[in-house]
Amino acid sequence: MRSVLPAVAEQLFRDIHKTYQETSQIPNDLLIALRFVFGPCALQALDLVDQHSVTCLSSPSGRKAFQVVGGSGTLYTCFLSCHYCPCPAFAYTVLRRNEGLLCKHILAVYLCQAMAVTQQESVSDQQMSILLSRTSAP
Repeated sequence: MRSVLPAVAEQLFRDIHKTYQETSQIPNDLLIALRFVFGPCALQALDLVDQHSVTCLSSPSGRKAFQVVGGSGTLYTCFLSCHYCPCPAFAYTVLRRNEGLLCKHILAVYLCQAMAVTQQESVSDQQMSILLSRTSAP
């Protein structure tokens, strides 16, 4: 999958991956960089990571979707391939106002992947099709 994030964000995730693999921590300089690049949603995304709120759903055909339990308990189905999340913040802040790269849910997915702490769940192709057909536009 080819990322459409700016190079600085991609490098930041690589640095987080490397450091977290070695130390099981994200150092302050990378936390500050996260806040600088992604703004206020960085702290909220880290909170979702700490709460183990991100699950990767994989089907035998290779399709992937990520489910993120938001702070209010709402379940959001996110797609990294197109940077989509059905949450209101994504529709308003990212799409409408163009004030951020990602919402906290998609950022939490990227962080979980960088830290290798994403929960994994296998689903059938039929279950994935049902999941995809239920995903509503913002």
